[in-house]
Amino acid sequence: MSTVVLEPTAAPAAAPATPAAQPRRWLGLFAILAATIMNLLDTTVVNVGAPAIQASLGGSFTSLQWIAASYTLALAVGLLTGGRLGDMFGRRRVLLVGVVGFVCASLLCAAAWSPESLIAARVVQGLFAAVMIPQGFGLIRDLFPPREIGKAFGTFGPIIGFATILGPVVAGALIDADLFGSGWRMVFAINLPLGIFALLAGRAALPTAAPTRTRTRLDVTGALTAAAGMVLLVFPLVQGRELGWPLWTLAMMAASVPVFGAFARRQLRRTGSGRHPLVELAVFTRRSYASGVLFVIVFFGSIAGFSLAVGMFLQLVLGYSPMKASLTMAAWAVGAFIGSGFGSTMINRLGRHILHIGLALMLVGIGALYAMLQIDGLGVRELLAPLLVYGIGMGMIFVPLFDIIMGEVRDHEVGSASGILESLQQLGSALGVAILGTVFFSHLDVGVERVTLIAFGLTAVTFAIGFLLPKKARA
Repeated sequence: MSTVVLEPTAAPAAAPATPAAQPRRWLGLFAILAATIMNLLDTTVVNVGAPAIQASLGGSFTSLQWIAASYTLALAVGLLTGGRLGDMFGRRRVLLVGVVGFVCASLLCAAAWSPESLIAARVVQGLFAAVMIPQGFGLIRDLFPPREIGKAFGTFGPIIGFATILGPVVAGALIDADLFGSGWRMVFAINLPLGIFALLAGRAALPTAAPTRTRTRLDVTGALTAAAGMVLLVFPLVQGRELGWPLWTLAMMAASVPVFGAFARRQLRRTGSGRHPLVELAVFTRRSYASGVLFVIVFFGSIAGFSLAVGMFLQLVLGYSPMKASLTMAAWAVGAFIGSGFGSTMINRLGRHILHIGLALMLVGIGALYAMLQIDGLGVRELLAPLLVYGIGMGMIFVPLFDIIMGEVRDHEVGSASGILESLQQLGSALGVAILGTVFFSHLDVGVERVTLIAFGLTAVTFAIGFLLPKKARA
C-alpha cells in the first residue's frame, strides 16, 4: 500500500483567470490521473505477482524483496530532485518525459529475462516516477481557476481510491488469465495503454507554462550523497539474511550515518551561501515536524512490510492463486477507501485525534488477524474482517497525515517540507520491505505471525509519536 502526495513546487505558477483559459482542463486532469495510477499500480504489484515472477525467472526470496524495494528506494532518491526539474524545464515537459521513461521502463520489466534485469528495470521505473509524479500539483493549479481547484481535487481523490482497490485485483486477474502466455509480464505491460493515454492527453491539454526557476542548478552531488546513504542502509538489510550477516553488512549500515551527515552539512552550506538546497533542514528544528518525519518512516515502513508479508503468505503458504489473493487483500483496499473518505471530511473537526482513531483501528485489525492466524483451516472468511478494519484505520491517516505534520511549518518551507516527507515515505517503505520481508522469509511457516506482532508494535510506536504532532492540520 502507498499513498500519493502531490508535492507543491516552490514557486507555483498563477492559476488561469477563467475556465475558458484552459478549455481542455478536465482532459489534462485525467492525463495526470493516468500517470498517478501507473505509479500506484507499480508500488503494489510485487505483493500479487512475486510468486509468479519467481516461478518464471527463478531467484531467491531476497530477489523478491529487491523487486519491491528497488522501486521505492529509487523513487525516494529521485523525489529529492524531481520537483525541481519541473521548476527548471516546465512541468508539462517534465511530466511527459517522465511518462515516456516510465512506460519504456515498464516494458523492460515485462521483457525481463532474470531477477537482476527486472530489478534494474524497476530502478529505472522508480527514477522516472520521481520525475513524473511531483509535477501533478502545480499542473492542476495551472489548469484550473481558483473556484474549480476544490472540484478538481475532489474528483482526484475518489478515482485514486478506486484505482487502489481495483489495481491489485486487475493484477491478479491478468496473471491468472495468462493472456498470450504473458503471465505476470502483463502486469507491467498494462502501463503501455495508460502511458499512451497520459502522453496524448497531456500533449493536447496540459498548459505550457514557462519554467519558474530557469537559473536554478541541481545539486547533483547532494542527490548522489543521499542516494549513497540510502543504499548503504537498505542494501545490507535486504541481503544480510541470505549471506548470513557477514561483518561488512553491519559496517555498511554504520557507514550510512556519516554519509547522511555529509549530506546534511552540504545542504547547510548551500543554504548559507544563498544557493537552493535539496532540502530545507531548518524544518527539522521544529519538534512537531521532526516527530512527523519519524512517524512517516515507522508508519509506512510497517504498512509496506506488513502488506508484502500478507500477500506472500496467502500465495506461498496458503496456496492461493494470484486472483484469490488479490480479492482477499481487496478488503484491505476497500477499508482504506472508506477510511480515507472519513479522514478527509473529519480532519478539520478532529485534527490530530483522527490519527489516533485510525491507529487504534489498525491495532484492532492487526490483533484480530493475529488471533485468526492461530486457527486451523484458516480461510478467506476469517481474514476479511481484520483486513477491512486495518484498512479503514490506515485510510483515515493517509489523507490528513501530511497536513497535520506540516501544521507548524512556515509558508515558504511548505514545498521543501512536503518533498522531504514524500521522499522519506518511500525510504520508510523500502526499509519496511527490507526488515519485515527478512523476518517473513526467514521462517515461512511462522513468518507472517512474527511480522504481524512486529507490525502491531510499530503501530503502537506511531500511536505514541502521534502525541508530538501538531494538534491541528495546516489550513
